[in-house]
Amino acid sequence: MRERVAAIIEREGRVLMVRHRSKDASGRHLGEEYLTLPGGGIEPGESASDAVRREVAEEVGLQVTWSAFVRRVEHRGDDGASSIFRVEVDPGVAALGADPELTCDCPRLVGLEWVLAPGQEAWEGPDVWSHLKVAIS
Repeated sequence: MRERVAAIIEREGRVLMVRHRSKDASGRHLGEEYLTLPGGGIEPGESASDAVRREVAEEVGLQVTWSAFVRRVEHRGDDGASSIFRVEVDPGVAALGADPELTCDCPRLVGLEWVLAPGQEAWEGPDVWSHLKVAIS
C-alpha cells in the first residue's frame, strides 16, 4: 500500500495548491492540469510528519515550523492512503520546486496557486476529495 502525505498551508484565507500536469497517451507529463495540496510519498523508514516536512520543502520551498495530523484518507480506486496535516510554515515566499522521484524530463509540477480556503470542516468531512485534487477547466 502506497502511503502519502498532504499539507494544508493557509495564509490570509487562502490555501496553497501545486499545479500538476497529468500524463498523456505518450506517458509524458503533457496532459491536463490539476491542483493538489503539496505532498507526496512517505519514504521507507520515514514518519508521516517527517515526510510532510520534506515534501513541503521539495515542492514549495518552505520550511514547516509546526504540523498537526488532521485525518487519513483512503485513495479511490487505489491501494494507498494519504495522511493530511495542517501545517504552519516559515514566512518566506513559496517557490515551485521539483519532484525528485520523477524519472522523465517532462515537467509534472508546473505552478503554485493560492486558492480560496474551504472551512476546517471540509478537510474532515466526507467530500474531502473535492478539496484534495481540483480539476482545472
